[in-house]
Amino acid sequence: MSVTIRRARPGDEVELVAMVRELAEFEHAAEECTVTESQLHTALFGDPATVQAYVAEVDGEPAAMALWFYNFSTWDGVAGVYLEDLFVRPGFRRHGLARALLSTLARECVDKGYSRLTWAVLDWNSNAIALYDSVGGRPQTEWITYRVTGDELTALAAGPDGSA
Repeated sequence: MSVTIRRARPGDEVELVAMVRELAEFEHAAEECTVTESQLHTALFGDPATVQAYVAEVDGEPAAMALWFYNFSTWDGVAGVYLEDLFVRPGFRRHGLARALLSTLARECVDKGYSRLTWAVLDWNSNAIALYDSVGGRPQTEWITYRVTGDELTALAAGPDGSA
């Protein structure tokens, strides 16, 4: 088994979108996944790019991916990496691909002097939690993640008087 981990390149968005959709199905949220190849292409390769990706190939076949972006720690004064999605296709699980992708992201941080690698995991995904615990990841239980989307996002953007 030959494993290659590389940066995404134009044309990879086809397999990356397929894996994002597979991940959404795994997370019981397939109906919420609306990303298109065109959107991901623009996000990955536009100016500016808003997301980065690594692709793990096994014997030349796309087997896993990590989609991530830069964040910034105001306390440390340096950037970090936020891992948005890590996904290994079922037929390639238990071969160290997720750990290899995490290691690649950690190397990205260390090589560039970034202070942290951050991600979230669904509380029911015990296999992922076990992996994250095994690589030294620690849950940030004192923080609660918030999100605003849809109509609420539109209303918030309008400002307090609705005219912004």
